[in-house]
Amino acid sequence: MTRINDRIRAPRVRVVTSDGQQLGVMSAREALAKAQSLGLDLVEIAGQVDPPVCKIVDYGKFKYEQAKLKKQKSKSATRMKEVKFRVGTGQHDYNIKLGRAEGFLETNHKVRFVLQFRGRENAHKDLGFVVLKRIVEDLKSMAQVDQAPRLNGRAVAMILSPLPAHLRKRKFHLFHGELMEEDDFDEDEGHHEDTEDHSDEIPDEIPDEVAPEVAPEVMETQAESR
Repeated sequence: MTRINDRIRAPRVRVVTSDGQQLGVMSAREALAKAQSLGLDLVEIAGQVDPPVCKIVDYGKFKYEQAKLKKQKSKSATRMKEVKFRVGTGQHDYNIKLGRAEGFLETNHKVRFVLQFRGRENAHKDLGFVVLKRIVEDLKSMAQVDQAPRLNGRAVAMILSPLPAHLRKRKFHLFHGELMEEDDFDEDEGHHEDTEDHSDEIPDEIPDEVAPEVAPEVMETQAESR
């Protein structure tokens, strides 16, 4: 509970103004009189120290700003997402994970990337840094390094934060149910336009009237079977 004005119990307090100016140590009564002369309140902001620190402020405004700050801290604490990798993560899974990471970054979340080592992988922890360096490069159009790769026991981790919205450009796309790199997307899309699938147009049987033109040996086989 925050103590204000005549609820402050300490006989002497250290006083600061709202702009941070130090007024020194004085009696609580003297500090309260000074605050009242300015039309403000005397608010205890650090009661655990000796003497306690009190601030001369508008208590209503002070309370609002503290509540706002607390809300921002609570919000930022829930805006960290995590994506996990292994040394042997395949290209398909890698693309999917980076696609998800881009989605988090797109919605202004920070992303923590963790690469875990198991068994013999612990003897080659340098490979973990190689993977994370690759991630940084692949996401450079979406994010910047907030915390560089750091080894912690059996894992290496880093944190990326989103670039300003107008600078972001996604590299990984959702295409036919799979996340693919941009170059692969363009290549596959062009191939899809040039190629048609006629497999369902092939008849189960070859009509007699076209059989000689298509496969003479088929006619001989059919004659023997009759």
